[in-house]
Amino acid sequence: MTDILAPGAVERHLRARRDTGRGLLMPYVTGGIAPGWTRYLEAFAEAGADAIEVGLPFSDPTLDGATIQQASETALARGASTRRILADLAEGRDPGVPLVASTYYNLVLHDGPEAFCAALRRAGVGGLIVPDLPVHEADELADAAAAAGIDLALLASPATPQPRLAEISRRSRGFVYAVSLMGTTGERAALAASAAELTARIRRGTDRPVLLGFGISTPDQAREARRHADGVVVGAAVMRRVLDGAGPDDLRDFLATLRQALDQE
Repeated sequence: MTDILAPGAVERHLRARRDTGRGLLMPYVTGGIAPGWTRYLEAFAEAGADAIEVGLPFSDPTLDGATIQQASETALARGASTRRILADLAEGRDPGVPLVASTYYNLVLHDGPEAFCAALRRAGVGGLIVPDLPVHEADELADAAAAAGIDLALLASPATPQPRLAEISRRSRGFVYAVSLMGTTGERAALAASAAELTARIRRGTDRPVLLGFGISTPDQAREARRHADGVVVGAAVMRRVLDGAGPDDLRDFLATLRQALDQE
């Protein structure tokens, strides 16, 4: 692995790319979704991803919509587990961009925050998203993540009060994950109107990179999101294609269209 594994490297990497004027792209893949699934990581990087989110599937994904739920169920049915996914990452080819794991707090608690974060680190993961962990309960995991050199990124939604938003912006590491709307993940016909206001509120309190997610599915939506945020997270649109049988080459082509849209803004 390269220096993308140095402590705090996710944020440094994203800041450096953002500061060149580049729109940031972080696609998502559910770990263990298919045989040889780590090849998707290579394809994502080749398409111009700046970081890659790897979902550790959980049986009760409360914030995920139908597509990510189906992907999690498919991966679990194939025997995917946190240990197997991290082993695949450790054995796979370095994609050359930071990997950010995402999962629910139950899986963190299963091994304990210290052991969980240490395992991420050994597998070459540099960041972590835990969507059901509120900031006022994040102290233990935040300390364990910092000790392991893992950037714990926190989520902010349109309903987050300004004092809480300021705390999230201050304590988040790597980036702030801006949830574009109140609801679950999934493809949508248009970018939520609440996205612009939320990202503006976040930016008032931090210069940390802000990535906008939940519902970004098309090049036009990515281009619009870039007007407000530093970049986008694309999950359901990727996983729907995987579930429909798309291979790494197909996903490379799809993400290249988003990369081009972000570069045009």
